[in-house]
Amino acid sequence: MSLIFVLLSLLPADWPQFRGPDANGHVSGPATPMEWSETKNVAWKIPVPGLGWSSPSISRGRVFLTTAVPQGAGLSLRCLAFDAASGKTLWNTEVRSVEQTPSIHTKNSHASPTPIVEDDAVFVHFGALGMARLNADNGNIEWLNTELVYPPLHGSGGSPVLHKGRLAIVCDGSVDPFVAAVDAASGKVLWKQPRSIKARISHSFVTVSVAEVDGRAQVMAPGPDHFAAYDLESGEELWRVLAPGWSVVPQPTVAHGLVIYNHDYDNPELMAVRLGGSGDITDSHVAWRLKRGAPSTPTPLLIDKDLYFVSDDGIASCVDVLTGERHWMERLGGNFSASPVFANGHILFLDETGHATWIQPGHTFQEVRKNEIPGRTLATPAFSDGSMYLRSDEFLYRISH
Repeated sequence: MSLIFVLLSLLPADWPQFRGPDANGHVSGPATPMEWSETKNVAWKIPVPGLGWSSPSISRGRVFLTTAVPQGAGLSLRCLAFDAASGKTLWNTEVRSVEQTPSIHTKNSHASPTPIVEDDAVFVHFGALGMARLNADNGNIEWLNTELVYPPLHGSGGSPVLHKGRLAIVCDGSVDPFVAAVDAASGKVLWKQPRSIKARISHSFVTVSVAEVDGRAQVMAPGPDHFAAYDLESGEELWRVLAPGWSVVPQPTVAHGLVIYNHDYDNPELMAVRLGGSGDITDSHVAWRLKRGAPSTPTPLLIDKDLYFVSDDGIASCVDVLTGERHWMERLGGNFSASPVFANGHILFLDETGHATWIQPGHTFQEVRKNEIPGRTLATPAFSDGSMYLRSDEFLYRISH
């Protein structure tokens, strides 16, 4: 079985999508500070209008964010570009306005999916409220797609993933959930595949992973009461695993011939499934399952054959990715939504109230340092060229030496 990981075309300092250039949370390049505060090692701090939990995306010296700004009874859904060196606003584009603000979960925002940057294009997604391609240089809208209509419950959260000119996205609403692919050049919907399992509760918020397995690009899309992999070209469901669950959030991890994913929010469990099957592989391809300490929101971080993750209520763990055997479990404290990141040879966990914990990777738990800034911090930090870009509910920080 051949397995090829998905990369975007990028420069060495780019962080062009959720969880970085390889979508794995690994930081390369110059070291970033491991100590900061509201003032220490802050190169700049700028207010961001409205509210959004999308992570920053960085390309060619520019930082891109989405946000939702209250506008009467409705919202102005916007994409902003900042100069990475100075924090200066380069452009601020309204992608779409809506007259009535939809209801969402108190932890969510109306701008939670992270932008994708490739070459001179920025792709932004606001769930059922629309998807767009903007010019990265001037913010002009090149296309707007409002055809992926579905009734979200608690808002939207999953980010698109770009591969071979196609944007793959999950649209799991309260009824009739589906997975779709959109042409990146034109914004045309290429396919919509209804979920094959009729679940009692059908909503989820997952960011898919795309990997080429045996020469086929497969969209790895956990969803209601099952996990399914779809052919990126046609939308055909290739295989599935049955497991009850809903409100799925973490992005699947693909490595070592496995896909590791979460299948439930209320009673989270991590599952590892061997790649290469077809049809219903529930009884034949499940490698391991793990409930204790499993995350509902943060995506796990893989370093070699060790999988690190943190539960929403602050329990961090390290397990063997091949067997699920646990090396350690420790309480960090706090509540977590941001995904852990591997930077400076250490692992960064950021909780929802601005408290960060660095640990040393390994089979024993070793805390190295703690930092904090004020405000709510649900977005995963981004890194580029020796700087960390950290978003709170009010500000965007550049942390740098």
